[in-house]
Amino acid sequence: MTLSFNRSVIEEFRARGGKVGGPFEGSDLLLLTTTGATSGREHTTPLACFRDGDRLLVVASAAGAPRHPDWYHNLLAHPLVQVEFGTEEFPAVAVPAEGAHRDRLFAQVVGAAPGFADYQARTARTLPVVMLERSEPGPDEAPREITSLADKLIEVHTWLRAQLKQVRAEADAHFAARPGAAVEGSGAPPAPALGLQIRQHCLAFCQALTFHHTSEDEHVFPSLDTHHPHLRAALDRLRAEHRTVGRIKDELAGLLGSIGTADPHRFRSELERMSEELTAHLDYEEESLIPVLAEIPFPPGPPNPS
Repeated sequence: MTLSFNRSVIEEFRARGGKVGGPFEGSDLLLLTTTGATSGREHTTPLACFRDGDRLLVVASAAGAPRHPDWYHNLLAHPLVQVEFGTEEFPAVAVPAEGAHRDRLFAQVVGAAPGFADYQARTARTLPVVMLERSEPGPDEAPREITSLADKLIEVHTWLRAQLKQVRAEADAHFAARPGAAVEGSGAPPAPALGLQIRQHCLAFCQALTFHHTSEDEHVFPSLDTHHPHLRAALDRLRAEHRTVGRIKDELAGLLGSIGTADPHRFRSELERMSEELTAHLDYEEESLIPVLAEIPFPPGPPNPS
């Protein structure tokens, strides 16, 4: 699709509450906003989508072009994306499916939209099927009420802890599925590959943590320095820990890069050490700041004229 056509579809989608006419009449469509892999700028792309339980699926088909579309390269670099579907808008983690899991999902897509089989036939590349997993409570879940900056901090930390826990669980599943891990002769089929899935959740964790710490260093901490000087020692410690956490994130990315050949015992030990350091940082931040942040409304109201 050309940029001008994309723009007209995006405008119609937003003006009509997620409905688009023409070739998309009656089809499920979403708007996917990704962060440029090299530019860092946001890009919004209209895409056909398919439901898979609580998740939405999109296919990086590019109509059967020989190369993956730009939005797919973007989400590999920055897995946290923004989704507009109908009248909803929500953040999500983009996770390409792998192996037999990808094949099952692609067959499901083709069953709903046979044209994707034609796209696959046009190209030698395997068309990626991307799962969009909500990174916030769904419409049927009761979200925590956010009335203060302390509530917002707890919400962010809860999400970060959940992502870290998921990375650890997926790493365990990956090692359990590696050749030789199962009992010989058990007849159990091999589990789907999890390397890319782990990578995406790890990058999403690191991306969110970087954004969270940058916001604190540039906005929250300077304000607390000014209005709550008794917190200065704690804030200095947290700033120093942010630098340490930055190093740990790099180590975590490096560790996951070697998961295909890593020794399971060493890998788990290193991941456990990093998880404990990251969790201790989050715990100390909550202990130090929540009493003060509980007094600050969120979202912030209009500025006081006085």
